[in-house]
Order: sequence, then C-alpha cells, then structure tokens
Amino acid sequence: MASYPVYEKEESSSLGALSGVSHVIQGSLQALSPVVSPFTNAYSRFSNWRASFGLPNPGSSENLQKEIKTVQLTQWMFDGARADLTKALSANPAFQVTHSFALGSQSPVPPYNFGAVFADSALFLQGGVDNDANVSAKCNFGWTPTSITKLYTQVSSAPTQGSMFQFEHDHLGSDFSFNIKAINPTEAAKIFIANALQSVTNNLALGAEAVYQIQPPNVRELQVSGLLKYTSTARDWIATAHIRPVGVLEASYWHKLSEKVEVGASLDVINAPMKREAVATVGAKYDLRMATFRAQVDSTGKVSALLEQKFAPTFAFLVSGEIDHVKNSAKVGVGVMIESTSLSPEELGMVPQPVGAGL
Repeated sequence: MASYPVYEKEESSSLGALSGVSHVIQGSLQALSPVVSPFTNAYSRFSNWRASFGLPNPGSSENLQKEIKTVQLTQWMFDGARADLTKALSANPAFQVTHSFALGSQSPVPPYNFGAVFADSALFLQGGVDNDANVSAKCNFGWTPTSITKLYTQVSSAPTQGSMFQFEHDHLGSDFSFNIKAINPTEAAKIFIANALQSVTNNLALGAEAVYQIQPPNVRELQVSGLLKYTSTARDWIATAHIRPVGVLEASYWHKLSEKVEVGASLDVINAPMKREAVATVGAKYDLRMATFRAQVDSTGKVSALLEQKFAPTFAFLVSGEIDHVKNSAKVGVGVMIESTSLSPEELGMVPQPVGAGL
C-alpha cells in the first residue's frame, strides 16, 4: 500500500497546534477564575434568591392596559361603511391577504387598502398599501419565546408627511420584562424609549419608563414616568396606573365578572400649566355565542356601542354608533367581514380523524 508521509506530517503539526491553543485557552480561563468567580457566585446566589419567591411575570409594559382596551371602543369604533375581505392561502405557515374598503368615514381612513400577513412559529410579517401608495410593513422575529425583535416602517407618498422607521425589542423574564424602542434613529429628529416592569409581590408590579427626545436644532428632553400594575389573586381584576412628571395620569380598572361579561373604567387626567382636563370612561363587553357587544359612556357626553354579529365562522356583520350630547352630533357605521379559503377541510383540521388513526 502507498504511504503519504507529507500529509501525515502536516496533520500531526495541525493537531499539535490545536492542542497548544487549547492549553493556552484553558490556562487563561484558570487565571481569570479567581477574578470572575466571586461575581458569578454572587449573581448565582442572587438569581436563586429571586427564584425562591416564585413571582409571576408581570407582562410587558406596552400591554399594561391590554385588558381595558379589549373592553372599550377606542380601537374598535368606526363610522361610515367598511368591508374587509380576507382569503387564507396557507395554514402552516399562515399566509393570508386582505382587501379593505371604506366609504363615508369622517376619520382619515383610506378608501382602499391591500394587506398581507405571513406567520410561523418564529416569524411574523405584515404589510399593506393603500390607494394613495402609502406603504406600511411590520416584522416580528422571535429569537426565543421570551425575546422578540420588532421592526416597523411607514413610507408616505405625501412629501409633507415623510417616512417613519421604528426598532423595538421585548424581553420577558421569569418575574420581569423590559422593552427598548428607537423611532427614526437615523434622522435628525428621533425618540428613544426604554421601560421595565418588575413583580414586587404576587399581585403588585412596579416599573419605570424613560423617553429621550431629540429635536433640531438644540432640543434635548428626557422624561421619566412610573408604572404600576396590581392583579388580584384570582386574576379576575387588574388595576393599572401610568404617572408622568408633566402632570399626566392614566389609570384603568378591568374586571372579568364572568366568562361572558367584562367591565372596565379608565381615567385620564392632564394637569399642565396650559391645559387642565380629566376624562372618565366606563365600558362593558358581553360575549354571546355568535356575537360580541361593546358599549361605553364617558364624562364628555359621548355614548358609544358596537355589535359584531357572526352569521357563520367566515361571515360577520358589524354595526357601530356614537352620540355626542355636548356637540349634538352622531356617527353611525356598518361593515362586513368575509373570509374565504382555498384550503381543504383536511388542511384546516376541520375533518375529524378516524378512531385509532393517530395510534
């Protein structure tokens, strides 16, 4: 058999070099061990001490008032006529497109918008374009189930409005959460936001939010506000507060009375030198078998209601109304939501498998 002494010699040299590098690394780590070990031991003892309390995760500060927003009509109310037509093209990964139409609205809603959504276990993509060529896009990527990076951009066709870019990262710990956000970080006018929320007891969580704003030519402004969240032991009611140093208070209370009924109240107070006002809002949500009804009234004299009736899993009819007794005005909205799919019932998981098929 032929021999290859040259290659054997080179291989032996390479192995010797790698062995030497390994010994150097091990020696360096051993030399650093007396310096680093006190800090690692202290951090380990601190982590074990925190874990011994068994405190729950308080949720993200961005969702501080998540429950009250599902009850009140702030993000659900609309007027005029609207229609949302959605078609599912794939179930896993999820991929769907939506055509949205609006007519006769007093709000600046585009008459037409095309949107698309793609999602799997780690990635979420959403994009849209309206009839004026305004484009928006959103990307969420989960590095882990508790660490998510979010990107959002909006490009306007109007020169006076400009574009916007936002970077955000969320991290959820065992008993804390923090979020960092940068809005237009490459522009002359930019905003940086950081907030954190820490569980102090099984019911109480405290946090803080810092907002640093840069406006040309020489404006540099930093505002620090406080966050508070109290959750009942039964997890059926939540009280929150967001206190800003400029004299702004946002407080809310949410209570789940039963599996079908939720109520909530919020108070927004502004006590600034140039403006003083307070608005209190009370709302309720009632879930029926095929419908959801929301209603609210506030201290400015507005009474609002929204009914979402599902006649089928893929067809819903919406009716909304608002009466402003102070301004003596009213708004009415009607809408439909239609979903269709090209997937088979087997792909949607709607057909039950025979007994023993999964064995």
